[in-house]
Amino acid sequence: MASNNDSSAAQTANTNEDARAELTAQVEDLLNTLSNKFAGVSSEIFAKMDEMSRRLDNLESQLAANKNKNSGPN
Repeated sequence: MASNNDSSAAQTANTNEDARAELTAQVEDLLNTLSNKFAGVSSEIFAKMDEMSRRLDNLESQLAANKNKNSGPN
């Protein structure tokens, strides 16, 4: 009977270790996926901010040109 209990305990321990290893692998995979998605979104945000900056610069230069044009010699 003692050997049955030892065998059963060993199987339970192996099953628990396998479950932990599988859970750890799944969590690592999820974290890697989230990290990659975050990096992609972050890149998109920076690209959009750069584009907005260029558009604002163009708008400012156009406004300055119009101001100079309108306030030219009267």
